[in-house]
Amino acid sequence: MSNRETPMTYHSSVAPDPATPRLPAPDMPVHDARVLTGAENSTALIVLDDKTYTLRITRAGKLILTK
Repeated sequence: MSNRETPMTYHSSVAPDPATPRLPAPDMPVHDARVLTGAENSTALIVLDDKTYTLRITRAGKLILTK
């Protein structure tokens, strides 16, 4: 490559698949929802400031967070 040539770069025009799980940042805490809800249960209470939320695992294995 001569001094005047610019190295080639490639950019993807394909949008990321929203179903693909994203990896957390190395310093981000990771919590297992089944551990949070307990072995015998499918719900957990989560408190943020003065508000309480309910985390629920559905029969289909989805998470629902409600106020």
